[in-house]
Amino acid sequence: MTPQDLLVPFEQIERSILLILGEKVMLDFDLAKLYGVETRTLAQAVKRNMERFPEDFMFQLTKEELENWRSQFVMSNPGAKMGLRRPPYAFTEQGVAMLSSVLRSQRAVQVNIEIMRAFVRLRQMLASHADLARKLDALERKYDRQFKGSSTPSES
Repeated sequence: MTPQDLLVPFEQIERSILLILGEKVMLDFDLAKLYGVETRTLAQAVKRNMERFPEDFMFQLTKEELENWRSQFVMSNPGAKMGLRRPPYAFTEQGVAMLSSVLRSQRAVQVNIEIMRAFVRLRQMLASHADLARKLDALERKYDRQFKGSSTPSES
């Protein structure tokens, strides 16, 4: 699949995947933008189908979490994402997948496919970085032992 074939660029999706409370999530307003619907439309569809969204699929940020999250963006872009009237819903990868069953448009299905691919790509990148870190650590240990063994002065 070429970048021109995508409804939404991978980079835009990847920027929307956040780490909140130790979970990789996407917020409702970012998802609504990707799906081409209003945030309230997305929220209404979710509320009508709450049984499909257990807390490991979706959770709503508390007011404290929202304030903490907002404070992280004040310096970089003071006007962005500050006009929220209520704490946003955060959707895990499974919750995003479930959204395609409640937002039944063709665009929602296609965007969901792209989002799932972005989550997979992110997992692969994280696994690759972890693998590289392990290899680097092993090399450092190996060379540390070699240098420690060769650092003793030789007698002449």
